[in-house]
Amino acid sequence: MAKLVLLIGANMGNREKNLSAAVKKIGKRIGKVLRSSAYYETAAWGNTEQPDFLNQVLIAETKKTASAVMQQILAIEKELGRIRTVKNAPRLIDIDILFYDKEIHAEDELSIPHPQIPNRRFVLVPLNELIPNFKHPSIKKSIHKLLLQCKDKLEVKKLR
Repeated sequence: MAKLVLLIGANMGNREKNLSAAVKKIGKRIGKVLRSSAYYETAAWGNTEQPDFLNQVLIAETKKTASAVMQQILAIEKELGRIRTVKNAPRLIDIDILFYDKEIHAEDELSIPHPQIPNRRFVLVPLNELIPNFKHPSIKKSIHKLLLQCKDKLEVKKLR
Protein backbone atom coordinates (compact mmCIF):
# COMPACT_ATOMS: atom_id res chain seq x y z
CA MET A 1 0.00 0.00 0.00
CA ALA A 2 1.26 3.43 -0.93
CA LYS A 3 0.83 6.47 1.31
CA LEU A 4 -0.88 9.28 -0.55
CA VAL A 5 -1.08 12.92 0.52
CA LEU A 6 -3.77 15.03 -1.16
CA LEU A 7 -4.89 18.64 -0.95
CA ILE A 8 -8.57 19.28 -1.53
CA GLY A 9 -10.06 22.73 -1.93
CA ALA A 10 -13.18 24.60 -2.99
CA ASN A 11 -14.25 28.22 -3.36
CA MET A 12 -17.69 27.88 -4.96
CA GLY A 13 -21.00 26.57 -3.65
CA ASN A 14 -21.15 24.99 -0.20
CA ARG A 15 -17.40 24.59 0.27
CA GLU A 16 -17.58 22.33 3.33
CA LYS A 17 -20.14 20.04 1.66
CA ASN A 18 -17.98 19.89 -1.47
CA LEU A 19 -14.91 18.85 0.54
CA SER A 20 -16.91 16.27 2.47
CA ALA A 21 -18.27 14.78 -0.78
CA ALA A 22 -14.72 14.61 -2.17
CA VAL A 23 -13.44 12.80 0.95
CA LYS A 24 -16.21 10.19 0.62
CA LYS A 25 -15.48 9.59 -3.07
CA ILE A 26 -11.73 9.40 -2.43
CA GLY A 27 -12.38 6.79 0.28
CA LYS A 28 -14.51 4.69 -2.06
CA ARG A 29 -12.52 5.04 -5.28
CA ILE A 30 -8.87 5.63 -4.33
CA GLY A 31 -8.20 4.26 -0.87
CA LYS A 32 -8.81 4.57 2.84
CA VAL A 33 -8.46 8.11 4.23
CA LEU A 34 -6.34 7.71 7.37
CA ARG A 35 -6.09 11.30 8.58
CA SER A 36 -7.37 14.72 7.65
CA SER A 37 -6.28 18.19 8.66
CA ALA A 38 -8.56 20.91 9.93
CA TYR A 39 -10.23 23.14 7.36
CA TYR A 40 -8.19 26.19 6.42
CA GLU A 41 -9.54 29.30 4.73
CA THR A 42 -7.41 31.50 2.49
CA ALA A 43 -7.83 34.12 -0.15
CA ALA A 44 -7.46 32.75 -3.66
CA TRP A 45 -3.83 32.32 -4.72
CA GLY A 46 -2.86 33.68 -8.13
CA ASN A 47 -6.18 34.94 -9.50
CA THR A 48 -7.32 36.90 -6.43
CA GLU A 49 -10.60 38.32 -7.81
CA GLN A 50 -12.69 35.38 -6.58
CA PRO A 51 -14.15 33.92 -3.35
CA ASP A 52 -11.93 32.56 -0.57
CA PHE A 53 -10.88 28.91 -0.64
CA LEU A 54 -11.51 26.26 1.96
CA ASN A 55 -8.66 23.69 1.93
CA GLN A 56 -7.85 20.45 3.69
CA VAL A 57 -4.99 17.94 3.51
CA LEU A 58 -5.77 14.21 3.51
CA ILE A 59 -3.48 11.27 4.13
CA ALA A 60 -4.70 8.05 2.53
CA GLU A 61 -3.38 4.65 1.58
CA THR A 62 -3.94 3.15 -1.83
CA LYS A 63 -3.19 0.10 -3.91
CA LYS A 64 -3.47 2.18 -7.09
CA THR A 65 -0.52 3.55 -9.04
CA ALA A 66 0.06 7.29 -9.06
CA SER A 67 -1.30 7.48 -12.63
CA ALA A 68 -4.43 5.54 -11.68
CA VAL A 69 -4.94 7.85 -8.69
CA MET A 70 -4.70 10.85 -11.01
CA GLN A 71 -7.32 9.36 -13.35
CA GLN A 72 -9.67 8.79 -10.42
CA ILE A 73 -9.11 12.35 -9.15
CA LEU A 74 -10.06 13.82 -12.52
CA ALA A 75 -13.20 11.65 -12.60
CA ILE A 76 -14.17 12.65 -9.03
CA GLU A 77 -13.65 16.36 -9.80
CA LYS A 78 -15.87 16.04 -12.87
CA GLU A 79 -18.58 14.14 -10.93
CA LEU A 80 -18.59 16.89 -8.30
CA GLY A 81 -19.15 19.55 -10.95
CA ARG A 82 -15.68 20.84 -11.76
CA ILE A 83 -15.45 22.39 -15.19
CA ARG A 84 -11.91 23.20 -16.26
CA THR A 85 -11.72 26.60 -17.93
CA VAL A 86 -8.83 28.97 -17.30
CA LYS A 87 -5.97 28.33 -14.87
CA ASN A 88 -6.71 29.37 -11.26
CA ALA A 89 -10.43 29.89 -11.99
CA PRO A 90 -13.01 29.49 -9.18
CA ARG A 91 -13.99 25.86 -8.66
CA LEU A 92 -16.44 23.64 -6.84
CA ILE A 93 -13.64 21.18 -6.08
CA ASP A 94 -9.91 20.87 -6.65
CA ILE A 95 -7.92 17.78 -5.73
CA ASP A 96 -4.12 17.77 -5.98
CA ILE A 97 -1.66 14.96 -5.34
CA LEU A 98 1.03 16.40 -3.07
CA PHE A 99 3.00 13.22 -2.35
CA TYR A 100 2.80 9.57 -3.39
CA ASP A 101 5.03 7.71 -0.94
CA LYS A 102 8.45 9.24 -1.53
CA GLU A 103 8.24 8.83 -5.29
CA ILE A 104 9.22 11.49 -7.78
CA HIS A 105 7.29 11.74 -11.06
CA ALA A 106 7.99 14.41 -13.66
CA GLU A 107 5.64 13.67 -16.53
CA ASP A 108 3.54 16.30 -18.30
CA GLU A 109 0.27 15.31 -16.63
CA LEU A 110 1.72 14.05 -13.36
CA SER A 111 4.22 16.01 -11.28
CA ILE A 112 4.83 14.44 -7.88
CA PRO A 113 5.69 15.91 -5.44
CA HIS A 114 3.48 18.83 -6.46
CA PRO A 115 5.98 21.45 -7.70
CA GLN A 116 4.38 24.38 -5.84
CA ILE A 117 4.45 22.89 -2.33
CA PRO A 118 7.40 25.01 -1.08
CA ASN A 119 5.83 28.22 -2.45
CA ARG A 120 2.33 27.97 -1.02
CA ARG A 121 1.57 28.63 2.63
CA PHE A 122 -2.01 27.32 2.20
CA VAL A 123 -0.49 23.92 1.36
CA LEU A 124 2.30 23.92 3.94
CA VAL A 125 0.21 24.92 6.98
CA PRO A 126 -2.18 21.92 6.84
CA LEU A 127 0.71 19.64 5.85
CA ASN A 128 2.60 20.87 8.91
CA GLU A 129 -0.41 19.99 11.08
CA LEU A 130 -0.29 16.35 9.96
CA ILE A 131 3.29 15.54 8.92
CA PRO A 132 5.71 18.27 10.09
CA ASN A 133 8.75 15.97 10.04
CA PHE A 134 8.10 14.39 6.64
CA LYS A 135 11.02 15.12 4.32
CA HIS A 136 10.16 16.40 0.87
CA PRO A 137 11.59 13.69 -1.44
CA SER A 138 13.33 16.01 -3.89
CA ILE A 139 14.12 19.07 -1.73
CA LYS A 140 15.20 16.94 1.28
CA LYS A 141 13.75 19.37 3.85
CA SER A 142 11.00 18.73 6.37
CA ILE A 143 7.56 20.24 5.90
CA HIS A 144 8.15 22.32 9.03
CA LYS A 145 11.40 23.74 7.63
CA LEU A 146 9.74 24.48 4.27
CA LEU A 147 6.97 26.35 6.09
CA LEU A 148 9.51 28.42 8.04
CA GLN A 149 11.30 29.29 4.78
CA CYS A 150 8.17 29.97 2.72
CA LYS A 151 8.09 33.49 1.28
CA ASP A 152 4.32 33.40 0.66
CA LYS A 153 2.64 35.69 3.20
CA LEU A 154 -0.97 34.78 2.36
CA GLU A 155 -2.98 34.48 5.60
CA VAL A 156 -4.07 30.91 6.31
CA LYS A 157 -6.91 30.80 8.85
CA LYS A 158 -7.66 27.54 10.70
CA LEU A 159 -11.40 26.99 10.98
CA ARG A 160 -11.75 23.63 12.73
